Amino acid sequence: MTPPDGLAAPTAPAPSSAAPLTVESPLRQSPPRGVIATLKKHTKIVRVSLSERMTYRSDFLLGTILRFLPLVTTILLWKSIYESSGASELAGFRYREMIAYLLLTHISRMFSSMPGLAAGIARDIREGTLKRYLIQPVDMIGYLLSYRLAHKIAYITMSFLPYMALFVLCRGYFDGFPDALTMAAYAVSLVLSFLVGFFFEASVGMVGFWFLEVTSLLYIVMTLNFFISGHMLPLDLLPWPWFTILTALPFQYMAYFPAVVFLRKITGWNLVLHLLLELTWAVVFMVLCRGLYRLGLKRYSAYGG
Repeated sequence: MTPPDGLAAPTAPAPSSAAPLTVESPLRQSPPRGVIATLKKHTKIVRVSLSERMTYRSDFLLGTILRFLPLVTTILLWKSIYESSGASELAGFRYREMIAYLLLTHISRMFSSMPGLAAGIARDIREGTLKRYLIQPVDMIGYLLSYRLAHKIAYITMSFLPYMALFVLCRGYFDGFPDALTMAAYAVSLVLSFLVGFFFEASVGMVGFWFLEVTSLLYIVMTLNFFISGHMLPLDLLPWPWFTILTALPFQYMAYFPAVVFLRKITGWNLVLHLLLELTWAVVFMVLCRGLYRLGLKRYSAYGG
């Protein structure tokens, strides 16, 4: 969904001998400022976007169910790996914990994955349609954040029952629910993973200001992100140097970290430290995204559109 096109500025009247009458264009009128006005504006964007996304409820439901199908193959694959290795644990993960981890990373990616965000920003820049954000009192990054928030609310709402059914069927892989404090930390990690994922992908999309065609670059970045975030397998299975490097990067917070929080593999002050680091990375990517956007606008020519 995109914000409506703005009204064209009225033509200035021809000069005359009489005192000139100043006509102020509605595009030049200062929009209401302040925190309350901004919150009202973005709340309306979320509400309208949510209404739009909920129109396609059956598509959401079908897509969610289809995402579960690869899990069957994954479960059988890891069962074969554990049986062939003859080990009860791999990198500290028992077979049941491994399956639980892979199920939990689906929840993590539900929050942190932003399909089409970077490509959409790059396309708006390339085709010149980015200017719709410049002629209206709507901040592009704020608008996209509100729109993605609405998308996540709709998706999580429609996916709740299928995921509940899946976890009931797979409850044998879990050692029960963690305590309330751990569940609270898990919820915080998911919310922060949404912010890290959004601002990271938005930052990647901003490279469209400097490169005309970025499709291949985006594909490489997103494919690497899928692997190094720990979605395919726990980062603990990687050799020592790679594990150390990847756990120092922000990508683990998009899939790996929330899952191991739920499994209680990170506890105590180490958990608090990682939550603070996740918050720090969210702020870093937010500042980076804003900085790239401002620098990019200085060279933006609005061709096309």
